[in-house]
Amino acid sequence: MEILSFKISGKLAHFRKYYANNTAFSFSIPPRTAIMGIVAAAMGWSRDSYYEDLASKNIQIGIRVLNPLKKSFHRLNFLSIKSTGNMAKNWSSDFRGEGGRIQTPFEVITAWDLTKADVAYQIFIKANDKEKTVYESIRNHFLEKEPVYNITLGTANFTARLSEIETFSDSQIEVRNSNEYVQIHSAVPVELVEELKFDKEEFQNYNFVEEDMLPGEFVANGNREVRKMNRLLFSITPHPIRVKLKGSYYVLKDDTGELNIQFMDA
Repeated sequence: MEILSFKISGKLAHFRKYYANNTAFSFSIPPRTAIMGIVAAAMGWSRDSYYEDLASKNIQIGIRVLNPLKKSFHRLNFLSIKSTGNMAKNWSSDFRGEGGRIQTPFEVITAWDLTKADVAYQIFIKANDKEKTVYESIRNHFLEKEPVYNITLGTANFTARLSEIETFSDSQIEVRNSNEYVQIHSAVPVELVEELKFDKEEFQNYNFVEEDMLPGEFVANGNREVRKMNRLLFSITPHPIRVKLKGSYYVLKDDTGELNIQFMDA
């Protein structure tokens, strides 16, 4: 067993909620589909070509928040485009602002203190037992080469960077079961959580737990049709959540200590 880990960070992020229309709400963490896109961009795969390769039957993906996150709303001043006009004949078009403007609320994710920290996530990637070819190509590319396309946190202008790329070998990974409360550092599927514990003396660590339903993967038909959703429980700070799980979890060990994680599609 092997797990690839890397950090992705940037100043701003926006992962638009699929049910939002005029108001652009954002998830606090990138959905699995967004992480698939990040991996595909780094690999240089073409748009919509990677849905089966990165499906949960082949690849498991986990995520951890590394810096405390906050959301804020901003008004974007877009051009109102109702007609393209005829630029060739009379230089008239709504693209020149002739159709006026329209303002749209837009939710942005930042670190608590934008001047001192970035939005940062740790991503975990693991191959399923039957399919290791895709994982091995991703691991080799991430460890040996630079991303082919620009990496972003949601939208094209929110650029990001990859760092701290490493692998956890079989000797550094332990699959553990426990009937007691454990501290999980990553997002965890709600169906695996039996109980969530809040201690009064630790209230400052657990005021920022969220539960959300995020897109998990697409049908490979080129239409971005969602095939699977992931209902996840996670903290928007680096503090782990204290839960009692119905199944096993993964313990990753290195020189700095231990991380308890679970994958989005466990």
